[in-house]
Amino acid sequence: MAASSQRGLFNSRRGRVILENLTAYLFLTPAGIIIFLFGIFPVGFAFFVSLHQWRRFPEEYIGLENYEKALGGFAYVVFFWLAIGALGFGLYSLFRLWQRSRSEPKGWLYLLPGLVNATAILLFINWFFILLPLILDAPRRIQGQQRSTELFLSEFFASFSFPEVVNAVTPMLIGIVAAVIISVLFTRLLRMKSGTDYMVRFTIMLLTLAAGALILQLTVDQITQAIATAREDGVELPIWSQIILISAGFLLLAVAYWIWRRAANSYGDRRFLLFALAAVGLIIGGYLLVSELPRALSEADDDVLRGFNVTVMYALGTVPFQLTIGLTLAYLLFQNIKGRSFFRVVYFLPYITPFVATSVVFTLIFSHRTGSPVNQFMQTLGLTPQKWLLEPTGIFEIIFGPGIPDWLVGPGLALVVIMFYNTWIYAGYSTVIFLAGLGSIPNEVYEAARIDGASGWRIFRHITLPLLSPTTFFLMLIATIGTFQAFIQVWLLRTPASQRAVDTINIYIFQEIQAGRPNYAYGSAMAFVLFGVILVLTVSQNRFAGRRVFYG
Repeated sequence: MAASSQRGLFNSRRGRVILENLTAYLFLTPAGIIIFLFGIFPVGFAFFVSLHQWRRFPEEYIGLENYEKALGGFAYVVFFWLAIGALGFGLYSLFRLWQRSRSEPKGWLYLLPGLVNATAILLFINWFFILLPLILDAPRRIQGQQRSTELFLSEFFASFSFPEVVNAVTPMLIGIVAAVIISVLFTRLLRMKSGTDYMVRFTIMLLTLAAGALILQLTVDQITQAIATAREDGVELPIWSQIILISAGFLLLAVAYWIWRRAANSYGDRRFLLFALAAVGLIIGGYLLVSELPRALSEADDDVLRGFNVTVMYALGTVPFQLTIGLTLAYLLFQNIKGRSFFRVVYFLPYITPFVATSVVFTLIFSHRTGSPVNQFMQTLGLTPQKWLLEPTGIFEIIFGPGIPDWLVGPGLALVVIMFYNTWIYAGYSTVIFLAGLGSIPNEVYEAARIDGASGWRIFRHITLPLLSPTTFFLMLIATIGTFQAFIQVWLLRTPASQRAVDTINIYIFQEIQAGRPNYAYGSAMAFVLFGVILVLTVSQNRFAGRRVFYG
């Protein structure tokens, strides 16, 4: 009887819908747990750690000091606009929901369960991050005692009974129970098809607004404290003026870009001239205001700035060449030539060969000894042998001699070798992806172009490149992210003589964490800054380069 009633529970139309939803969520739950544990949680935990003194064990809360140490006064500018961005996104989401609710007036009633859900989530996060440092501090609390599994487990469970944890657990449990009850009641009483969607959107919107408000409060408190400390020392910190000037400069540059796009789409010469002059004026004004940025970075960590400088040069010296070589090889191998399957395998081999093996080969090829293959080749051409991986001097300084400005010396010769190594490895991967993209272009398009008398170059320029733009955009995005995350190839080829010239920001973060006295908090702050840079680059590429992608 129980079995038949259980089967009857899902025999109705609503029961089948519930069963389908439960099945879908059961299949999605493992992936969601993995994404949370290895994607979302590490980012949040890194930010939490960066706000504390945290060497081997958690210590006191210090706010934005690690970020200020890494980026100087510019850290306050970043966090101020991070808070403004979160608040702006939350308000924009609220406006979109208001527009949508014109056709569904009951949708606004889900604001209450959304508010309760957001409060419950914030209370849980508060309880979790109060408890977590106490759990991680358990090994230090049992120092000097006879260590055993039973002792560690007892100290582990004792973390849950600390007064601050107990004080946080009661509101958290009340919030969770209230969120579940109110969400179920509203879902059952209102019975809107899009009710769950409204509730989730309101929850996310309120969480975003809360995050923006908390970050803004944190930033303002840190700025006030920094200014008060500086005044006690007889120094004035122009933090607020830097925030205003740099923000206004970037805003003027954004407006200049918008006006320039309007000028490019205008048809009249007078209109184009007026728009172009306005854009130029705004660019000059924006540049003058953004020139406050070096002053804001004057107190930043030189190693951090140098690491980002090396990383940017590394990206600029690898991504364009990697994509160009990959596209050229793919176009050649796509032709009807003998042995193309063999060449495809040959060009892809560097990508699947272990880094350790290929790095040893490159170390021997680019050895500083006069008998190395590269130096012998240079002597054959009548050129001076180089130290290659041992040479930190900029490549343009080597070519043109000393005396050129610092910003023109270029990447160190050792970094150029690593760039060449990276390009050699990933060009084959780009080739394979470009071959897949070329294979998706219909032959009828080429045949129609040839019938119309198009030359080979015109076919490549006006057919192949536009239809390959989704593949090119994907490879450019992946390659840019990969170069900013580069570690293994740099670590394997770096030498004591050229460390400062080849150490990317990832190398510096690793050294900070693996030092004799590891500073996990400062390393987490730098890792979070790097994450922000990669996120901004990704969003910018999707925003600007993504518009030029032709999907057919």
